[in-house]
Amino acid sequence: MRFITLSLLLFLSSPALWSADWPQFRGPDGQGHSDAKNIPIEWSEEKNITWKSAVPGQGYSSPVIAGNQIWMTSAEEKGKSLHAVCLNKTTGKLLHDVEVLRTEDAGPKHRLNGYASPTPVLDGEHVFVHFGPRGTACLDTAGKVIWKNSQFKFNVIQGAASSPILYGNLLILTCDGIDNQFIVALDKKTGKTIWKQPRAHLEAAAKKRPIAKMAYSTPLIQSINGAAQLVCSGADHVAAYDLTTGKEIWWMPYDGFSIVGRPSYGNDLFYVVGSIRQDHFCIFAVRPGKGKLREDQVLWQFSTGIGHVPSPVLVGREIYAVHDGGVAGCIDALTGKELWRERLGGNHDASPIEIRGRIYFCNREGKTTVLAAGQKFKVLSTNQLKGIFKASPAVADSALFLRSDTHLYRIEKPVD
Repeated sequence: MRFITLSLLLFLSSPALWSADWPQFRGPDGQGHSDAKNIPIEWSEEKNITWKSAVPGQGYSSPVIAGNQIWMTSAEEKGKSLHAVCLNKTTGKLLHDVEVLRTEDAGPKHRLNGYASPTPVLDGEHVFVHFGPRGTACLDTAGKVIWKNSQFKFNVIQGAASSPILYGNLLILTCDGIDNQFIVALDKKTGKTIWKQPRAHLEAAAKKRPIAKMAYSTPLIQSINGAAQLVCSGADHVAAYDLTTGKEIWWMPYDGFSIVGRPSYGNDLFYVVGSIRQDHFCIFAVRPGKGKLREDQVLWQFSTGIGHVPSPVLVGREIYAVHDGGVAGCIDALTGKELWRERLGGNHDASPIEIRGRIYFCNREGKTTVLAAGQKFKVLSTNQLKGIFKASPAVADSALFLRSDTHLYRIEKPVD
């Protein structure tokens, strides 16, 4: 246990990892932050593009980066052939396109989702890909499949979305279907189950209708008083789990399901995306504790213009969020007071990221709006690319990486 906790702290605090790699959904800390220098705020199809490379198949997973490799997932044959794809970070050359899973039943999905939406996670030596109930696999960096696991069955009627995460020797999967809801920890070396924890607190959801028990959020790992907690939003509640056993530590109820946003942590608070009723999403600021949280442990909630799919980004005392319909807002993280709300335009699926005091919002139509972080709305630039953009951005070295429905872009200032 001590080894795992130290591994987590080293993972979160390593300057080399923070500045050079982007190993999971929303980056090194899982919260969309980068301290990379010289990232451009202006680009186009003709400006500040180092390379633009075609990505085989179709997928909306975000790029993840370790060393000189960029990994994504994709699907072919209408979701029956599921792939791990790797590009060279420096050149954009395709290195690997590996079919890791094949299924005769691709399963259902929402019209805006795909068959390869969960983002892979990397440990520097291996790549872990997840396709919901279709299965999970581990590859080495040469593209060789090490293990596969397709034993977990749950019905995600809108397609898979929750991304896998790593903690020490554990690969964590969140499985919130309309029929079965659980979190499972696998041995990352073998793919075998270490623990499996059923979701609780779904009695109210069960009385509504079957789909009221589904969720699509990616959990966040955070050390609280020296012990790591796994915090994940589900249907009708958010809960924290002990990473060594899977047992629940604390939970907070809300009213709603189909939660997607990933939690954030700062100011000694968790900022949780939940809902106050169906399709009316909300950010809750909660202080962790034990058992069911008391009312005084929920410091505030804010529900105006909170998006369904994009995760908010916390920067110091401010939270920046964007609604799927293109209205962005800034909230005081200590009080829950709205500081500003402005329309950016377009439709938003990607989660915003922060790079050295600048917030990057990428819409589905290929426009990225760069704002200055702060309590006043200030646009620094708008930038347009071709294609459909649903994946969240990634950052490595001095470059920004954006994935469209057909290509991956490396965006950076030219080297003199």
